[in-house]
Amino acid sequence: MFAHSLFYLRTILNRSMLFSDIIGHDAIKQHLVEMVEHNRLSHALLFLAKEGAGGLPLAMAFAQYIVSLPTEAPVVEDLFGGMTALAPTPAFIHPNQIANEPAYLRADKLVHPDLHFTYPVIPRKSGDKPISSDYIEEWRSFVQTMPYGNVYDWLQSIGADNKQGNITAEECNQIIKELSLKSFESKYKVLLVWMPEYLGKEGNKLLKLIEEPPPNTIFLLVAENEEQMLATILSRCQLVRIPALDDKDIEQALIERAKASEETARQITGICEGNYREALQLLQHADEDWQSLLREWLNAMLKTGPAAQLKFIDEISRLGREKQKQFLRYFNHLLEQSIRIRVIGEDLVKLAEPEKDFAKRLNKIASVSQQECIIEELDKAAYYIERNAHAKMLFQALTIKLYHIIQNKTLILSN
Repeated sequence: MFAHSLFYLRTILNRSMLFSDIIGHDAIKQHLVEMVEHNRLSHALLFLAKEGAGGLPLAMAFAQYIVSLPTEAPVVEDLFGGMTALAPTPAFIHPNQIANEPAYLRADKLVHPDLHFTYPVIPRKSGDKPISSDYIEEWRSFVQTMPYGNVYDWLQSIGADNKQGNITAEECNQIIKELSLKSFESKYKVLLVWMPEYLGKEGNKLLKLIEEPPPNTIFLLVAENEEQMLATILSRCQLVRIPALDDKDIEQALIERAKASEETARQITGICEGNYREALQLLQHADEDWQSLLREWLNAMLKTGPAAQLKFIDEISRLGREKQKQFLRYFNHLLEQSIRIRVIGEDLVKLAEPEKDFAKRLNKIASVSQQECIIEELDKAAYYIERNAHAKMLFQALTIKLYHIIQNKTLILSN
């Protein structure tokens, strides 16, 4: 199943990473451009973005832009009437024009000698002490084809299965070694560190390097959870917060890039909560009849009893982790729309009629407080699924919990 999902995502994400190719975040792009234009580029930037918000592709486009800037050596007259060339400095070019520069071709293919990468890796065999460059070919493929993928996608693409990825002490030593060298072509050397949360205490080896880097060395860190980062590294970075993508940007991307219909794009956008990776996963399974499955579950829970519940649990447990999460997210989406119908009225809630009818029925079986409790339990379940919870045990427990939440109102959802 994962291989199929990976192929699907690759077929619709294979594109370059100019700023103009990055979905949304126009204000952040402008801020980054102004940093370069006005020579205010910090030596350590932390791009903080939740999954699917575009932290990695935005940082990647920025890194490629920086190392592709042309250098110019101004010539001045010396004290004795001769001409002396000063040290080269980058000439400002807007990111949307950077593709015309010779260095960009190498940067775009991720083979530029002044562009370095660090990311979580696994040992290929027992006793290995891997570093990121051991997986550079896989990394190039992943970044160029799945820029909105998460760390789970990356680790599965390198055959991690249930192994835990890490950024190792050996990798920290390699970083120190590589960044001590002079740049080859560009004025800047750029190190992009993806998921610095995977740095253990060994990351403290990098503190002095980040605080006092060699001249013209830029660190770009891309993280999802600042609480899981080493505080000593966090404090040395200038923070760039990247919010979830706007609904209009996701909807437009699904239509233009993933060739989704307007109706499908609108429905998916309402569910994915600003997460473009999740939107693509939902699009892959857009033909799934989640509503019928949800009706079956609620009827088994509230009317038809244990035998029907066991049938549902067996059915949902065979779907696989990604589909299970999408099913729970769909249920959450309908509950949220149910609450909106209560608050602002059904005429102002834009839903397809079958979904709107189902959402109205949910309002009949549960109050707002009950719906909030259900949403909380669904979020917990999705969290545990992500961490390889046993599906049958999880959905059995969840069925019992939801029954007790709504047992005082048992209107059955029928066709």
